[in-house]
Amino acid sequence: MSKLFLFILLLFSSLTISGYKEIFQKTALPQTNKDSLITIRIAVTGDLMCHAPQFKSSTISRDSFDFSPSFKYIKQYLQDADFTIGNLETITAGKNKKYSGYPFFNSPDQYISDVKNAGFSFVTTSNNHALDRGEAGIRRTIEKLVQSNLDYTGTFTSQKNRDSIRIINIKGIKTALLSYSYGANGNPIPHGKKYLINLINEKLISEDISNARKSGAELIVVYYHFGQEYKREPVQSQIDLVNKTKQLGADIILGGHPHVIEPMDYFKTFNAKLDTGFVIYSLGNFFSAQRWRYSDAGVILYLNISKNLRNDSLWISSVDFIPTWVYKGYSDYGNHYIILPAKDYMNYPFLKESDKIKMKQALNDTRYILSLKYVSPF
Repeated sequence: MSKLFLFILLLFSSLTISGYKEIFQKTALPQTNKDSLITIRIAVTGDLMCHAPQFKSSTISRDSFDFSPSFKYIKQYLQDADFTIGNLETITAGKNKKYSGYPFFNSPDQYISDVKNAGFSFVTTSNNHALDRGEAGIRRTIEKLVQSNLDYTGTFTSQKNRDSIRIINIKGIKTALLSYSYGANGNPIPHGKKYLINLINEKLISEDISNARKSGAELIVVYYHFGQEYKREPVQSQIDLVNKTKQLGADIILGGHPHVIEPMDYFKTFNAKLDTGFVIYSLGNFFSAQRWRYSDAGVILYLNISKNLRNDSLWISSVDFIPTWVYKGYSDYGNHYIILPAKDYMNYPFLKESDKIKMKQALNDTRYILSLKYVSPF
């Protein structure tokens, strides 16, 4: 029996399902007094898109929208975390700018408030569509995020705002959140206002990570918008940037932009508090109108981070995930795009047999990419 076969066999045997959670890695917790141990649960998703068919199907009346039915069946899973992060890949420039989808997005304001109400705590805004409506679009989107009490990073209103590293105290673990994009689809950044969007720049990233540590961050999460669209494995530029980001001291590295899920891995950290870090190259689409295989599948990934208050140590205690799938069609709430937990493909009476087949396919695709492509560092 070859070593490769044994390795694959071990990977199959290590995949377990506990309730709705699919565990693909779990490390033993160090022996410690329970009173001295805290664990936080961070949920992360991929791209929150708003194509024209999505806002059209969510129209109640002229200039009135309701996206909440789209999150009805997934809301409980988004809220099953202490902190939930997604990539907001649209802007809200206002109805006077005319609502639109691809290639120049402009979504109704209600989209942001319904994302917040669904359970998201934080969104990244540095992506290739951030400047679809120019500087005004960035500023108004931030205004609406603030009004909805939805924290963000990636686009900014001033240099001071940009230099203010977002450090969130999540149940006693100070977590810094940084976000950068490979570009903005060629849309120009106004002269002298580079602060409007974080573009990938090694010097900038290095300074931000260093400043986050100096400000007391124990955990540093970097969310990149990078890679090649619809490619299910990372390209060399992604791998190179992730390797550099490890060396700069990041603990958790997340990715978006390909609109499909890409593999994840663990890594040995450099100059970081967390001994073993984690990367997922792309979280894929979470909510979109892209209806083809792989792009209609998403995931909620849970990172469970533990801290020993006695010796101040920090580690990833476990990681689990929920595959998701976006349904297009009629339900009790009318004709909508609806995010569903993919494991429940037999449980929804409004699904056609063809929907169930696609949903099961998405479930298996996600399990394959996130489990069988995992290479353990231990």
